[in-house]
Amino acid sequence: MAEENDNSQEKTEEATPRRLEKAREDGQTARSKELATMAVLLAGAGGLLMFGGSLGATLEGIMRDAFILERAAIYDTRHMSVQLILSAKAAAFALSPILIMLLIAAIAGSIGIGGLLFSAKAIAPKANRMDPIKGLGRMFSMRSLIELVKAIAKVGLVLSVAILILNLRTEDLLSIAEEPVVPAMAHVVWTMAWSFFLLACATIIIAIIDVPFQIYDHQKKLRMTKQEVKDEYKDTEGKPEVKGKIRQLQREMAQRRMMQDVPTADVVITNPTHYAVALKYDQMSMGAPVVVAKGADEMAFKIMEVARANKVEILRTPPLTRAVYHNSDIGQEIPDGLYMAIAQVLAYVFQLRQFRKGRGDKPGMPDFPIPPEMRRDI
Repeated sequence: MAEENDNSQEKTEEATPRRLEKAREDGQTARSKELATMAVLLAGAGGLLMFGGSLGATLEGIMRDAFILERAAIYDTRHMSVQLILSAKAAAFALSPILIMLLIAAIAGSIGIGGLLFSAKAIAPKANRMDPIKGLGRMFSMRSLIELVKAIAKVGLVLSVAILILNLRTEDLLSIAEEPVVPAMAHVVWTMAWSFFLLACATIIIAIIDVPFQIYDHQKKLRMTKQEVKDEYKDTEGKPEVKGKIRQLQREMAQRRMMQDVPTADVVITNPTHYAVALKYDQMSMGAPVVVAKGADEMAFKIMEVARANKVEILRTPPLTRAVYHNSDIGQEIPDGLYMAIAQVLAYVFQLRQFRKGRGDKPGMPDFPIPPEMRRDI
């Protein structure tokens, strides 16, 4: 029942990055046949205009050499094969610029939208493509109807442009009959080349219409239902209960590492019932005291317990402890505004240790200066 409800949902959501990536892996991307056709036709017409003269001269030379034989060549059994190879090389060299332009245009037109994509899944055989029922469904689908309308529109547009060109060049074409043979042939070739180029330009209009449609159609196919978006999020990000368990394990690991650093601290300042912060300072390697551990409530009691077990000095400084707890993180130096207060704490701890060794008077607890913006009441 749930599956039926999911299938009945409308696909109103845009494709997620994961959906787009999976579509590319499956070989699904926006493509425009009209763009590729336009690029090839324009490249072919442009190539003929640019290299048609040299190509015609080369072909003329090939024909002339093929039909003019010297007397010695008649008795040479290798002459025909040599002449054929030379003619093929000359023709290939003359055609190569146009063929290269066509190759570049075909590749550029194919990847003009969607980019370069290689996917084995796109060419893999699929059983559903050989189903005659589905094949008939595709033949009479809305997409087939759109393709039919596009084909009729293309034929109509190209035919209209062809009629327009003939009307504009009628007098020019009729005047060719009065020209000598050689100039007339050149005139015909020039007229055909430019007419072909203008016809190719007509495909630009078709491509301008087809490219946005193909992009829209591809995006529409990849749209998702709200349930699909939720399911994908669960698959990629993980279920909430699993993520919660992972965060719990990460906190436990961090706490274990933190408790291992408490014995290395120089002093632990406490609230004393709510907060505890362990501080360490090494003049040789540290620019300022560093917070090696901090915790609230139960964690604060654990920090104090470990500190007592390792004979780390514990000081009750509620305002200062709250300020350090709320304005610093584990593994980082204390804020600049608390330098003076923590320096007094470390000095007091040093004097207290000296007193316990019988090397001085008992120090008095100083009044630690705390900037107003760093004070916390709770």
